Amino acid sequence: MPHMNAFFALRPSGPGLALGYVLAATLPLALALTQKTAPASGWEYAAAAMGMIALLGMAVQFVTSGRFENLSGRLGIDKIMGFHKLAASWLALAVVLHPLAYIWPTFAADPALGWLRLQFYLTAPAYLSGVVALGALVVLIASSILRDRLPWRYEAWRAVHVVLALVAVAGGLHHAIAVGRFSAQGPLAAFWWAVGAVVLAVMVTLYGWRWAQLRRHKWRLASVTKRADRMWELDIQPASGTPALPYHAGQFVWMTEGTRRFPLFDHPFSISDSPARPGISLLIKEAGDFTNRIGDLPQGHAIGIDGPYGEFSLQAHDPKAVLLIGGGVGIAPVLGILRDMVARGDTRPVRLAYAVGALQNFACLDEMRAATRTLDLRLWLTCEDGAARPDILPGRLTRERLADMLDGLDPAQTKALICGPGPMVVAVSDTLLDLGLPMANVIYERFDYAAGARSRQDRARTRNILAVGGAVAALVAGFTALAGLV
Repeated sequence: MPHMNAFFALRPSGPGLALGYVLAATLPLALALTQKTAPASGWEYAAAAMGMIALLGMAVQFVTSGRFENLSGRLGIDKIMGFHKLAASWLALAVVLHPLAYIWPTFAADPALGWLRLQFYLTAPAYLSGVVALGALVVLIASSILRDRLPWRYEAWRAVHVVLALVAVAGGLHHAIAVGRFSAQGPLAAFWWAVGAVVLAVMVTLYGWRWAQLRRHKWRLASVTKRADRMWELDIQPASGTPALPYHAGQFVWMTEGTRRFPLFDHPFSISDSPARPGISLLIKEAGDFTNRIGDLPQGHAIGIDGPYGEFSLQAHDPKAVLLIGGGVGIAPVLGILRDMVARGDTRPVRLAYAVGALQNFACLDEMRAATRTLDLRLWLTCEDGAARPDILPGRLTRERLADMLDGLDPAQTKALICGPGPMVVAVSDTLLDLGLPMANVIYERFDYAAGARSRQDRARTRNILAVGGAVAALVAGFTALAGLV
């Protein structure tokens, strides 16, 4: 199904997106410098700059959620979600510091008077929309951090997340235009109206236009087949009049079903199929509120498909040789890539590792074994329960086994595509770096974005994202200095 990316005609690189973010943050500050205002202290200028940058950053968060493929397609879902989460932390810091910087000079001179001034900002009707925006943002971030501990269904959490984000941006825009030192009139006021219009357009695209597409382009469930313990493969075919899905093997889609074909209820699943076959198949494990009933869906059931998304594909990276590594249900996109290589008669060397916790968790082993007869393919099948089988190794994907996979391959010309649980992805990706693969040649997707083990690549990305935050902080300092001279 085609999907709309009205605001992003190009697919910029990571450095290009970072530069675009900093330039976007510069724009409201540059417009503010054109305004004539009463003289103020440096702390007040810094407070105004933090408020403006935080407001624009909150608006940008709407398009860094991985739902605009032309924005995130070259980065992958892991990178774009990493930026989304880390940017939220510095935006929250800026929002909290915004009122505190205003009252700091007063507080330093007279703490009692400083507290009175802060209470005034927090309780005066004129500042109510700003206080509401601050509260919404704090609750949004707290609920995101505690998501796995909250007794909410995933769909309920998403609905709350969207509502709080809209309240935070709407409240912030009203606050800026109503009481902002620089934003109440002139070109900066017009800029904030334009930002509000863009946020509205994004929401209409995500929850209006895409909802209409889900209703218009219908898909049907052709069959549900059990592939492993609590793991099912769904064969999904387009209904009459629905165009084929132009995707690359390994990408993912957002799926909804039945009467719940609305973007708020969709879930991401990797495509376990080749574009050479009509329709798509999804390999799904029972692991939550939605997936626990996936095996009970009836034949002919209505399905909504939005996609494709992601960079987890051979076409996105074009390796000379490839390592495919899947853990648990992370075999889903790996299986799709393997099936596509078989369908196309791919001649590249391919080494596939599949790790599970128990024998009953293996899916489609016969198909993988059959692929060794048509591809330059070797298999490493590992099972943690230690059960002995002719071609199944006990334990995990150790350094020695990963080194064996690389035997005879040029690390500079080999790319690894890894998908699975976070700890496995971290351990395997770091080991491959130790074995000589360049960091750019290790591509992964995982099923969790919670805090926990972090790979060297994660840490490198974090440093890059923090550098963007540092550049934004430098903008605040620069504005503070320049505003006092204008």
